Order: sequence, then C-alpha cells, then structure tokens
Amino acid sequence: MGYQLEGRLLEVCTCNVLCPCWVGEEPDRDGTCDTIIAWHIDKGVIDGVDVSDRTIAALAYIPNTPIAGNWKVLVCLDDRTTPAQQAAIVDVWTGKRGGPMADLSQLISEVVGLERVPITFTVEGGKGALTIGALADCEMAPYVGPTGLMTTLNESVFSTIPGSPAYVAKASKYERHTSQYGLADVSLQGHNAIQGVFRFEA
Repeated sequence: MGYQLEGRLLEVCTCNVLCPCWVGEEPDRDGTCDTIIAWHIDKGVIDGVDVSDRTIAALAYIPNTPIAGNWKVLVCLDDRTTPAQQAAIVDVWTGKRGGPMADLSQLISEVVGLERVPITFTVEGGKGALTIGALADCEMAPYVGPTGLMTTLNESVFSTIPGSPAYVAKASKYERHTSQYGLADVSLQGHNAIQGVFRFEA
C-alpha cells in the first residue's frame, strides 16, 4: 500500500552556521559531526497504519562528510507510539519501504539502540524546540531575510528532507546526553540548526 507522510523537521549539530555538510563538505568541527535529526509526522499513513502526530529522532555520530556514510545512530521514538506504528515507522526509516528515506538509511552503518521516550517537538513562528526524554534538549530560531521571510537553503547536495527547502537556523541551546550509548555528550550554544517541512511518498 505504500506510505504518505507530511511533517516538520528539526535538526541541530556541532557544526558552525551554516553547516557545510548540506553542500557536500566535511563537518567543520574536527571533521566530524554529532547531530540530532528529528522528523515529526503531522499527518501520515504507512501501509494503512495511521502514524499522525508521532516523532522519530536519530541521535548520530557522523565521522566524515554525511554522504560518505558510516553513521552511528541511536534511534528514539515517541513513547506514545503503538507497536504497529513503531513497526511501520521503523520500516520506512530503515529503507524497507523505499522512497526518499531509503537513500538516507544507507548512510547508517551502526544502530546502537532504539529507545521509546517522551518527545516534545514544537515549531511556532519559525522557532523550534525539541526535547527527547533525558537524552536531549534543543532550542533554535531561523535566520530572516530583509523581507521578513525565513532564509532558505535549496538544491543542496545533502538533505534530510529531500525535495524540500531547508530553513537556515541557529541553536541557542544544544544539550545531548548519550555517552552511555558510545555517542558523545554535547553542550553547545550558537551552533548550526536546520528546520523544514517534508512530504515523503512511496
């Protein structure tokens, strides 16, 4: 039956603004990147399973240019997700259902865990916040152009929302507590963030 998903993205990482990874360059912090990428599904169906109002997040270590792969990832799912929703969402984000996420999933070489935790995902007036249980807490706001519209990134080599423009942002707060999974802890202010909307179909 396939899937149709619409929603919003929040992403934060250890790169400076603007993250060079999106244009195919190496991360600018020691050549590696520690990131969180979260997709909130506002409206979606996967093989007949309604997955609306659910969030999946990847807390990742990227050892080089993102498109080179070898990502190490902790996957987190909204703890309100039912077993049927979890199975459907994981199938899409691991590439088993094809479509845009199949290409992204090929970049991951190791999944260190899958956790169900409370996830708070908000975007209001272009400002975003993301809390993933006790594992992460992030806040960000977009850059705005002279007309008052948000600054966007289009036609980039790399994207976590293929086919959609990304809003260039800055994280006023990026806290991550993942050392127990073999991923670095992070505590930064004023580093890269990305927002956007997505529509995935397959």
